[in-house]
Amino acid sequence: MKHFKFQGAESDMPIPSSDRQIEVAIGKIGLQGELTVPAQATGIVLFAHGSGSSRFSPRNQFVATELNKAGLGTCLFDLLSLEEERDDQRSSRYRFDISMLAQRLVAVTDWLKHHLQAESELPFGYFGASTGAAAALIAAAERPDWVKAVVSRGGRADMAAHSLGKVQAATLLLVGGEDDVVLTLNRKALQELPLDIPKELVVIEGAGHLFEEPGKLAQVAQYAAQWFERYLE
Repeated sequence: MKHFKFQGAESDMPIPSSDRQIEVAIGKIGLQGELTVPAQATGIVLFAHGSGSSRFSPRNQFVATELNKAGLGTCLFDLLSLEEERDDQRSSRYRFDISMLAQRLVAVTDWLKHHLQAESELPFGYFGASTGAAAALIAAAERPDWVKAVVSRGGRADMAAHSLGKVQAATLLLVGGEDDVVLTLNRKALQELPLDIPKELVVIEGAGHLFEEPGKLAQVAQYAAQWFERYLE
């Protein structure tokens, strides 16, 4: 288990950035997103939200802002269309379709790679939460040349079981110390990732599954920023 040294508080001065709304067409489906790229960004992190969440998740918005402060670009987008989200709220039919969510993440990655201009050569990372972490790991295995790092927050990495051995991206698994079941699943998933890639499991003591306890989500953001800064190069 790796322990990182946290730096002092960063300046609250705004970092110049390019902000834009994007829409990625996948067949007849349009996925909405928000792309923020600070000046001289070193990489772009795509967010794969968990079940029943969206790009407006306060937790992911918080982490994205902290990554922006660290000079990393972020892309928050919805894995489901508005109609699918409404259906999913009633039936939960989409949120656990990990294969479909992973393919949509791949599609958004491809879109960014081919439609960005100045940033098209930047390395990509994935930040996945809950079931979104499984989609992120599967997608990373499918785009090893572009996706260099993955961070999972309370993720169901075990749901990417058939792809774990193919992941080439540096992978950080962040789990709350009070999240017993997910911690057990992540320990097993860590062993299934290839031996020759950078991989770590960090337990954030005193945190539950959603990291709602004071200061715990800030720790998630710090770990994530340091991991992406290290491996997105």
